[in-house]
Amino acid sequence: MTEEKWGQLRKRLLKTVGQNNFTTWIEPLEFSVVEEGVAVFHVPTNFMGNYVSQNFADLILHELTLSGEPVQRLAFKVPANSPVRPVRQVEHVAEPFAELADRDEAVEQGAAARAASDAPAMVSPSAGSRDGSDMIQAAPLDPRFTFDSFVVGKPNELAHAAARRVAEGGPVTFNPLVLYGGVGLGKTHLMHAIAWELKEQNPHLNVLYLSAEQFMYRFVQALRERKMMDFKHLFRSVDVLMVDDVQFIAGKDSTQEEFFHTFNALVDQNKQIIISADRAPGEIKDLEDRVKSRLQCGLVVDLHPTDYELRLGILQTKVQQHRETYPDLEIADGVLEFLAHRISTNVRVLEGALTRLFAFASLVGREIDMDLTQDCLADVLRASERKITVEEIQRKVSEYYNIRMSDIIGPKRLRSYARPRQVAMYLCKQLTSRSLPEIGRRFGGRDHTTVMHGVKRIEELKTTDGQIAEDVEMLRRALEA
Repeated sequence: MTEEKWGQLRKRLLKTVGQNNFTTWIEPLEFSVVEEGVAVFHVPTNFMGNYVSQNFADLILHELTLSGEPVQRLAFKVPANSPVRPVRQVEHVAEPFAELADRDEAVEQGAAARAASDAPAMVSPSAGSRDGSDMIQAAPLDPRFTFDSFVVGKPNELAHAAARRVAEGGPVTFNPLVLYGGVGLGKTHLMHAIAWELKEQNPHLNVLYLSAEQFMYRFVQALRERKMMDFKHLFRSVDVLMVDDVQFIAGKDSTQEEFFHTFNALVDQNKQIIISADRAPGEIKDLEDRVKSRLQCGLVVDLHPTDYELRLGILQTKVQQHRETYPDLEIADGVLEFLAHRISTNVRVLEGALTRLFAFASLVGREIDMDLTQDCLADVLRASERKITVEEIQRKVSEYYNIRMSDIIGPKRLRSYARPRQVAMYLCKQLTSRSLPEIGRRFGGRDHTTVMHGVKRIEELKTTDGQIAEDVEMLRRALEA
């Protein structure tokens, strides 16, 4: 940065902080150098460096990044030839745009304080400039979460397509885009993927990605430090605002009010807003009706629970990634299918289980087979054990084949009853932890050998009879849904 540019920046600071503050605190600053993202200023005393760092550094950092300087933090030093010897270097790091809460409610204040203590020490620059400097980033983006690494299946194809459309930039077609779904279904992955794509395709855009918790903290911080104008300017000058886990601000009245006004201001400017939540906006308890209404006025997309095919595709993709780290490890046939069947609720748990398998197999020098899988993942498999009951399977099978449940349990041996009965027994063996004698008792007191014969017969028919294979798969999906 040249002296001329620093002089222009000082003029802007004068208008913002006023003559008295400028004369006392800004004018004595002497710009030294920018090294590796650190802007160094000389100050007469350590006291002045501390004071400027605490009260004006955010503003200086903001102006520097707006002017196109690649600055991530500030450092204030007392020169070596100063009559007052430096005791230490005072640095200011760009603070994360963490949570912002209700000034009137102690609950929100407490939450904000906890978030502030847990926040990371440094994040990326907080104000990308129009000339193409780095995008605004209040929360770090995971480099693994891109569109290329997102496995698309029927449960998430609409959400993926909508995210892709927004990431292309261009005219705003639906605003906001709201992605909602349960834990581990890919909401945050898609949010990060959109941010990465926007950063790559449209580097001139100001894109702000943060959690609702971080929004709340930043709001409380601005109230505390009487910098609400800076807060409003920052959040309303972005081109794309991305807020993760918006359900966090439910019940926090002042935060919701500021979010509402920020939302309106950006929509009025035709700026894109992308939101994620753990449930549909209309189902978020304690979220103000006007906020719900705004969130529902765009495209609201549900990420459905994963099906077997999608889980298997995710595992296959992850295996390819793990092979880069463990090139010599072999994985036996049936292991991935077993995991895709057994761990069905949370993709993160599924991926973590596979990571643990590869690490464990590498340590003990064994192939990843079914025995090692069940030993290594015993706790995960217990936690993910099927909650499907024998009665549920019997009812679902009877409905599917349009027969009475009593005919499945009863003694009739007609093929129109015997085949559905065998299918039900097979599904009970696959989807429950019941033993063969227990299953037999639930089917009219039949012997376990009868159940074993029925299971074996369906396994054989699945390979030769396409209709039976399709029936079993359809029923399994319906039961796991």
